[in-house]
Amino acid sequence: MKVGILYSRIRKDEKLLLEELRDRDHEVEKIDVRKERFGLDSTTAAVDDLDIVVDRCLSTSRSLYATRFLDSYGVPVINAPETGEVCADKAKNSLALAEADVPTPATEVAFTTEAALEAIESFGYPCVLKPVTGSWGRLMAKIDSRNAAEAILEHKETLGHYEHKVFYVQEFVDKPGRDIRVLAVDGEPVAAMTRSSDHWLTNAAKGGETKSFDLDDRALELVERASDAVGGGLLGVDLMEVGGSGSGEYTVHEVNHTVEFKALDAASDVDVPATVVDWLEAKAAALADGEVGEANA
Repeated sequence: MKVGILYSRIRKDEKLLLEELRDRDHEVEKIDVRKERFGLDSTTAAVDDLDIVVDRCLSTSRSLYATRFLDSYGVPVINAPETGEVCADKAKNSLALAEADVPTPATEVAFTTEAALEAIESFGYPCVLKPVTGSWGRLMAKIDSRNAAEAILEHKETLGHYEHKVFYVQEFVDKPGRDIRVLAVDGEPVAAMTRSSDHWLTNAAKGGETKSFDLDDRALELVERASDAVGGGLLGVDLMEVGGSGSGEYTVHEVNHTVEFKALDAASDVDVPATVVDWLEAKAAALADGEVGEANA
C-alpha cells in the first residue's frame, strides 16, 4: 500500500501513524501542504500513484481545501471533504447530529450581539459561547452573568473575522467532571477514554486527566449514529454523560474529523495506530477491488 500523509507539522500522532505504516513496509509519501500548489486539474504534490491519502493537516482551512482538491482529482482521501466541512463547523456539526436524531446539546446561532444576548438570556446562566470553528477548547466561554455576556460579545464583535460574527450559543451541560472521547472508524469504536478536570473544560489539550473507558450499548449506538450523520471515516466522537457517571445517558456534543489520538493511545490498552492502519489497509483494498462507494462511506 502506498499512503499519502497530508500535513503541515509532524506531531506525536503523525509519528505514531508513520511508524506503524513503515513497520508494515507500506510506502509513505509525506505531503507538506505548505510547499505544494493545487490547481484545477493537477497538483505539484506527488499523488498520482497513491492508494489512499490521510489528511493530518493541523490547519482547518488547509485541511478543507487540500482534501477538496485531491477529491476533485479522483484521489481517495480520508476523511472525505464533505465530512471535513461538516465537522469543522460546529453549527453544521450540530445540525447534522440533530437531523440524524442523535442527542446533542440545545444550540442557537445568532448573527448580531443583540440577538446573541437574547439567545443567552433564553438559555439562562450558565450557558456556553463557542466559536463555530476551532479546537483544543480555545475561545470557548462559560457565561455566568449578563455582564459577562455583554463583555464577551463585545470582544467577539471587534475581533474582525467574519466567523466571530456567528454567535454559537449552547446550553451548559452539567457533566460529572468529565467527558468521553471515542476514536471510531466508520462508526466502529477503536478505543475510548474519559477526560477529567476540575475545570469545566476537560479537553486533554487543556490538561484533562485521561483514563480508559468501556462503552456501554447506548454509547456504542450513539457513536455509530454520530459517525453516519457526518459521513463516516476516521473520527473523534465526543460524548457527555447527562445523567451522571454510569447513568447510561449521553449527549453527543461534537464529532472531530482530524482527530488526535496520542492521549488515547497512552490511556488505552488498545494499540490505536495499529488498529487505524488495519482499517486503512481495508479501505485501500476495497478501492483496489473497485468498491469505491464502500471505501468512501
